[in-house]
Amino acid sequence: MHTTEARLDRIRGFAPPRPHNARTIAALTSNPGCARRAIMDAAGVDKARVAAHAGFRAPFGQSQFAITRGNAFEAQVKADGCAELLRLLREQLHLPIPEVSYDDLEYFGGERRSHEARHARTRALLGRAAASGDDAGTMFDHPMLTLEVGGRRVYLEPDLIAFRLRDRFHVVEIKSFAVIDGQADGGKVAAAVIQSAVYVLALRQLMEATAAAPPDIVADEVILVCPENFSNRPVAALLDVRKELTVLQRQLARLERIEDLLDTLPADLTFDLEADEAGVPRRPPGELAEAIRVVPARYAPECLSSCEMCFFCRDEAQGETGALGRDVRDDLGCVEYVPTALALARGEAEPSPEQAEAAAVLRLACRLRSESLPGGEGPPPAAGRWPGEEALGEAV
Repeated sequence: MHTTEARLDRIRGFAPPRPHNARTIAALTSNPGCARRAIMDAAGVDKARVAAHAGFRAPFGQSQFAITRGNAFEAQVKADGCAELLRLLREQLHLPIPEVSYDDLEYFGGERRSHEARHARTRALLGRAAASGDDAGTMFDHPMLTLEVGGRRVYLEPDLIAFRLRDRFHVVEIKSFAVIDGQADGGKVAAAVIQSAVYVLALRQLMEATAAAPPDIVADEVILVCPENFSNRPVAALLDVRKELTVLQRQLARLERIEDLLDTLPADLTFDLEADEAGVPRRPPGELAEAIRVVPARYAPECLSSCEMCFFCRDEAQGETGALGRDVRDDLGCVEYVPTALALARGEAEPSPEQAEAAAVLRLACRLRSESLPGGEGPPPAAGRWPGEEALGEAV
C-alpha cells in the first residue's frame, strides 16, 4: 500500500511541489468543502499550469504596478526606523514611550540569511522578548515564521510584529489599498484579515514551541495599515481575526486528514504534466480534464477570485444550483440542478422526501414572483401544494 506522501507525489507528477505562502494558505479558507482544491493543494500541484493545459487558463496574480506600489508604501511606513509606524502604534496601542527598540530579522551579520537561519533567529529573539517581561515596546521587522500545511513546512514572512506594553504581541499587516472616508474595499479587507490570521496562528505556534509564553500572548486583533484617502499618509485600524482563525484551523486540520479523501480516489490518479524536449506537456488536454473531473469539486462564484481552477470548475458546474452561489446551494439542499429546481417551482415535478422542504420554498418563490411581475406567468395550480407551503407563505 502506498503511503499518503507517495500518493500525493503521484498525483502531482514529476514537478516539484508548489510552495505555499500566506496568500495561498488564506485562500484555502475560501471554499473549505472543495475536495478538488484540498487534494491539489496538499499535493502541491501547480493549479494554474494544470488549468491552462486543460484549456481553462485563469488570469491570477498581482500586477507589477500593484507590487511596486505596495513595496513603496511599506518602505514609507518603515522609514527612519519605523517612525511613522510608531506614531500609529501610539494611537492604536496607546504606547506611552517615545521610542522603541527595532530589530530587522531579514539581514544579520551584514547579509541575508536562509529561511532556516532567519526562523531560528526569530524564534530566539521573540522567545527572549516574551520571557523577559520587559515593558519596552519592541518591533521585529521581517520575522520568519513557519506553519504545517498538508504535512509540509511553509515559511511565512509577516510585514512586522510589534511587541506591546503589558506583554502582548500584535501582528502588523501593511497593505497599499486605500481607506477613503473611513471605508475600504470589503473584499480586500477580508483578504487582508484572513492573511493576517495565518500569521497570528503561525506566531502562536512559535510561542508554544519556545515554551517561553502561552499562545494567547499573541493578540486576537491585528493592526492593518493602509494609505488614507488619496494620499500616501498611513492610517491604522485594529481588526479582530478570531472567526478567521477558527476557519483556518479547521481547514488545515482537514488537509492533515487528506488520506481520507485519497481513499475515495483511484490509485493511479495523476495530474502529471511531464514535458517533452520543447517544454510542451506530453499529456493530451482531454485526458487531463478527465483526470481532474475524477476529484469532486464544490464550485461557487467566489472561486473566481481565489482559485486557479475556477474557469474549469465553472464550466463543469453549468446547470448546477451551486454555481449560483453558496446561499442558493444551502437553501435548496438536495436540489442539485437548475432544471430540477425550475420544474419543482412550477409544479411540473414531484419532489422526493428529501426535496420536499426546498420544493415548498421554490413553489412559494415562484408564486410571489408571478404575483409581483405584470404579465408574468400565472401562479402554479393549487393542487400542487406541498406540506409546509402555507406556513412559509405566512412567514413571508
